[in-house]
Order: sequence, then C-alpha cells, then structure tokens
Amino acid sequence: MEGHNDLTGRVAVVAGATRGAGRAIAIELGARGATVYGTGRSTREGRSVMNRPETIEETALAGH
Repeated sequence: MEGHNDLTGRVAVVAGATRGAGRAIAIELGARGATVYGTGRSTREGRSVMNRPETIEETALAGH
C-alpha cells in the first residue's frame, strides 16, 4: 500500500485487541503495515473471567 494508508515503519499499541473494536483496529493497522502490540485478557492457555472463546493469539494471526 502506498500513500496515507501505508503505516510501514509505524508502531501501534491497541488495548483490548482480543475482540470487538479493538480486534478490528489491531487487524487493520497490521494490514496497513504497522507493527502492532495488542493487549487482551484471553489467551490460548487461559481465558478471562468472562470465559470468551476469542484469544489474543487469534487476533495476531488474523493480521497475517
């Protein structure tokens, strides 16, 4: 991607990247070339107290 959509070389931090809007934002930023650091409470090894099925690892893989 070129122009204003290209975020190559930029770094983004997205809180709540496991699901919902945070996940969508993290994926889009990654698709535009940014290095994204995302946080979330659910992982493959341990779910949050809300017991949601989404994991932060799935978000990371969706951006590739």
